[in-house]
Amino acid sequence: MPAISIHRAPASPSKMQPVSHLPPVHPCRSAPRRRQRRAPCLGTRRPAGLARTLWWAAGLALGAGTAGAEPVAADNGLGPALLQEVARMAQEAATALMGSEGPPPRIEVTVGRLDPRLKLAPCQTIVPYLPAGARPLGTTRMGLRCTQGSQRWNVSLPVQVKLWAPSLVASTILPAGTVLEARHLATAPVDLAEQADPALARSASVLGHTLARGLAAGQALRQGDLKTRLWFNTGDTVRIVAVGPGYAVSSEGQAMAPGVAGQNIRVRTDGGRIVTGIASADRRVDVAL
Repeated sequence: MPAISIHRAPASPSKMQPVSHLPPVHPCRSAPRRRQRRAPCLGTRRPAGLARTLWWAAGLALGAGTAGAEPVAADNGLGPALLQEVARMAQEAATALMGSEGPPPRIEVTVGRLDPRLKLAPCQTIVPYLPAGARPLGTTRMGLRCTQGSQRWNVSLPVQVKLWAPSLVASTILPAGTVLEARHLATAPVDLAEQADPALARSASVLGHTLARGLAAGQALRQGDLKTRLWFNTGDTVRIVAVGPGYAVSSEGQAMAPGVAGQNIRVRTDGGRIVTGIASADRRVDVAL
């Protein structure tokens, strides 16, 4: 299993008390005593309609009515076991998304903090989960659902997931238009999750390519940094190389579309047959048999 390190984001200063420690408030004693006609007190019975909604909201803010095991207050008093479970789930989701090709990256999970303005009822059982549609890489979020408490609630917890793996970086400042050579590149740990654009790890696949944009020294080389190479144009005569186990046969044909490096291209042979292959070099199309 990939190595994982867990970090806790630094606490932000807050003057808020844990909701489980707030003193009880009597709804009839909080208003100042004035010599005027009083509204009926709602503290002795459960009201209906709009008043019932306000009553429920007050109970949610005060976090009243939780008994039994030691509750986890929603002022970010998340225990280490819950943090470990959040990190484990984030690690497994990131590993599944990256696949098993190549050596496993080093996974670093930083668990953030709940919004300190939240005032949720204390909860005895909090279940973490990955929200539907959330990408478990980079800056993301995990869901926390209260399944046992005076009030059920569902909130998001910010999480940062980094995947460190050896990749190509610029050994010096490289301006746009640089034709890459071995001396321009070095290998260093790169956070694969920092961008959706994939980082490149094999120098053999990039040597001779031209940079579409400049790179700072130490900056990771990604697929989008390379110019798309055009090996030939529509109508050019190309060499068709049919590659099989232990042999290769070549012939000529006419390209039916521009030959973009690494993409499939259709070629009409001299005999009128149309074959599909990959534009692999200058005026060359490789066809697998």
